[in-house]
Amino acid sequence: MVNMTLSIPDDLYAAMRKHSEIKWSEVARKAFERKVRTLDVMDDLLAKSELTENDAERIGHKIKGDLRKRFK
Repeated sequence: MVNMTLSIPDDLYAAMRKHSEIKWSEVARKAFERKVRTLDVMDDLLAKSELTENDAERIGHKIKGDLRKRFK
């Protein structure tokens, strides 16, 4: 297994130290696994997509514009 070093803010570290019963490396490992699974699903969905990057950008701009009008 590979070791990884993470940088976290001091206040987060202090809060984590209050809960020394938690295996923080396991928490991080599970979070990494969840994120990778999510990215794998996204990759699978996008692999079948016929949308181009320009199409996605155009749709995104339209949605943002519609939201701006709706919540003005």
